[in-house]
Amino acid sequence: MADHFQLRLVDSHMLASAVRHLVFERVDGQPLAFTPGQFLQIHFHYDDGTATKRSYSVASVGDGSSPVSRIEIAVSYVEGGAATRLLGDLPVGGIVDASGPYGRFCLQATDTHPRYLLLATGTGVTPYRAMLPQIEQLLARGEREVVLLYGARNETELLYGEQFEAFAQTHPGFLFHGCLSREARAVPRPGDRSGHVQNVLAELGPAAERDIAYLCGNPNMVDAAFSALKEFGLPVSQIRREKYISSR
Repeated sequence: MADHFQLRLVDSHMLASAVRHLVFERVDGQPLAFTPGQFLQIHFHYDDGTATKRSYSVASVGDGSSPVSRIEIAVSYVEGGAATRLLGDLPVGGIVDASGPYGRFCLQATDTHPRYLLLATGTGVTPYRAMLPQIEQLLARGEREVVLLYGARNETELLYGEQFEAFAQTHPGFLFHGCLSREARAVPRPGDRSGHVQNVLAELGPAAERDIAYLCGNPNMVDAAFSALKEFGLPVSQIRREKYISSR
C-alpha cells in the first residue's frame, strides 16, 4: 500500500519557459524509498472543495537501493491549471499532501536484451534522469547499451539536457540524441537529430533480439513510436509505455 505524507518545498527553479523543477523534503523527516521510474501523486482541492490529484514522476537521481532525502519533480505549465497554480505559486517552506510511490515503469532485473531504447518528450524524460545511477551500473558491468532519444521543439526545451550530454561523454555505451522538431541549435552537437523522436528510430535499427524500449511523454509520440517499434518486429512485451496527459 502506498504511503501518504506531506512534502515541504525547499527549492525550485525554471528548467524551461513552461517547466519548473521543484525539490521537496518530507515534513516527517523520513526519506523516500522508490524505484527509479515510479511517480508520486500530489493531492489538493479545487476552489469548490472537490478533491483531486496529479501524478509526477520522481526525478531524484537514485540507484533504487537506498531512499532519497530530497524528492524532485518537474511540473509543466498548463494554462488555467489548478495544479499549475498550486505548485507554481508555492513558496519555499510551503507544504503539499502527497502519496506514493506508484508505477512499474522501471528497469527490470529480468531483462536480458543487450540494448535499452529510451524515448521521451517533455517532462517524460524525468524517469530516465532518476535511472542514471542504475544505467551507470549496467554499463560498468558491460551488460547493456542505452540510447536516449529525447524530443523537443528546440534546445531550450531539452530538460536536463546538459546532464544527459555530460553523462554520455563520460559513459561509453550511453548515447544521447536531442531530437529537435522545429529549430536546430545555434551550435549543433554530434548527437543532435532533426525531426520527431519516432522518426529517428529507423537510424537505430530496432530489433526484437536486441532491444527493450521505454516510451514516456506525449501520448501522440508514445502511440506513434509504439506502432513503429511493432513494425520493426518488437513484441508488445518488449515495449513499455507511460503517457503524460496534461490536466487542468
